[in-house]
Amino acid sequence: MSGLVEQAPAKVNLCLFLGPVRPADGRHQLVTVFQPLTLADRVTLSPAPLGTAGDEVVCPGVQGENLALHALRAFRARTGWNGAPVRLAIDKRIPVAGGLAGGSADAAAALRLAARAAGVRDDALLRELGRELGADVPAQIRPRPVLATGAGDELRRAAPDPAAPFGVVLLRAHRGLSTAEVFGEADRRGLSRDGGDLEQRRAEVERALGTAPFGLPAELLHNDLEPAARALSDEVGEGLAALRAAGADHALLCGSGPTVAGLFADPLRAGAAAARLHDRAPAPIVTAPRSAG
Repeated sequence: MSGLVEQAPAKVNLCLFLGPVRPADGRHQLVTVFQPLTLADRVTLSPAPLGTAGDEVVCPGVQGENLALHALRAFRARTGWNGAPVRLAIDKRIPVAGGLAGGSADAAAALRLAARAAGVRDDALLRELGRELGADVPAQIRPRPVLATGAGDELRRAAPDPAAPFGVVLLRAHRGLSTAEVFGEADRRGLSRDGGDLEQRRAEVERALGTAPFGLPAELLHNDLEPAARALSDEVGEGLAALRAAGADHALLCGSGPTVAGLFADPLRAGAAAARLHDRAPAPIVTAPRSAG
């Protein structure tokens, strides 16, 4: 087997509405729209070096066991694939712990690669495995704009690609935020909507999918987790203000943060805004929506 390559795109949540906690598993119900971005990790699957006892993941700059390795193990266990050990090399371009689902994207890419190597053509199986790995993984199995409910792992319907490319400027923070601490702060602040309110938002989002230029109208480009992330990181509020001052049409928190995104109807204005913010550290990232194709 020669090397197989997949792109693992980051995502931005065009909306994230927070609902009540599910008694069965302690997870919050969500209504969210995932928009994949052209910013992506590059994931390569190749034979492991001779003498390697098992699968391995090489991801420079990321400490600890990678979710992509769990994905490979889960695929082998579920399918019975007994191919020789493999090495998964991840060229990391998506910021870590930034709310952009980079780890989930890598895990989804690992599942796609394992399926290609094993000759398995079953996206439903890959999404099921993804759901066991994390709530953001199923939407990344075949990245495209999608409305998700449940804990973010139930893919309700695909959304149309944007009518025209728009620009996205990402501002990172010096310190990451864990998803658990942001959701915990949201609980302490009572940010969850009741079931009726959440269902109303879902219906509004579903009706509005595909609205130009960003895929949703301005009133639905919203993240309920923003107050919690602001409370935990001063960089969140500062970053949102900087994007608005630089001319963003909309600025919102990415997932659970702390990365923030500025949306620009004109991609050229996104580039100009990043240039105005060039003295920031970490440096701004300019990207765009990734189409289903």
